[in-house]
Amino acid sequence: MKWFDHPASDTQITHRSRLWLYGFAFLVLVFLVLPTLIVIPMSFSASQYLEFPPKHFSLRWYESYFQSRSWMQATVTSFQAAGLTVIVATPLGTIAAYGLYNAQLTIARLISLLLITPIVIPIILVGTAVFYAYVKLNLVNSLFGIVLAHSILAIPIVIMIITSALKSFDMNQERVARSLGASRVKAFFLVVMPQIKFAVLTSAVLSFLTSFDEVIVSLFVSGGDNSTLTRNMFAALRDQIDPTIAAISTIMIVVTTLLLAIAQLFGRNIKH
Repeated sequence: MKWFDHPASDTQITHRSRLWLYGFAFLVLVFLVLPTLIVIPMSFSASQYLEFPPKHFSLRWYESYFQSRSWMQATVTSFQAAGLTVIVATPLGTIAAYGLYNAQLTIARLISLLLITPIVIPIILVGTAVFYAYVKLNLVNSLFGIVLAHSILAIPIVIMIITSALKSFDMNQERVARSLGASRVKAFFLVVMPQIKFAVLTSAVLSFLTSFDEVIVSLFVSGGDNSTLTRNMFAALRDQIDPTIAAISTIMIVVTTLLLAIAQLFGRNIKH
């Protein structure tokens, strides 16, 4: 009980006074996580249809997933697209955030707003615009086209994260390095980069997940041998209720959770 009377923050507010906040946060967490957790037991059902709770347990739908050539090909495509999106979006977003943050021009703020518009406007409009552009460029159903489209969605996230990190960084340190003879590029990698590397790591993880979980744009630009996992899942739900979807969803939950946990683990090591 003594823990309840300890200060919860520098404001000296005790944990006891914050019990209502903890309870509310727990309810919100349950509301957000419970629908996701329901999918997990459904994936182990032996039934021909999705059911909760399962009457009998089986691994048949995991076997169906791993033994399916189309599902495996889509999985490989999704991992390739997500990995390449990280390689494209993270450096470009970091450079853009750094350049715009240090720009002395008034127009820099307008450019920043324009760069984050892909995550502000409805995603269906982004998908439609990208599709019509890809038809003319012959990029529909190509891996390069998928990566490019996913990067359009990931770069704004990288920009916002890196910009936030730069706001907590004292740019005078970089200026000192440059006054001692270091070039801007060298000062960035030796002084700025070590200070924001956790933000860069977080940006890379979120870029991967943005691509890996994206479905709307993928419906427009992916297909054939380069169909993504999420696109195939959507098609399977549209044509029939296949319990294999629950097994794939569970695997995606595990992948997402592991990536976020690894990012947090490395983040703590970086900070310390």
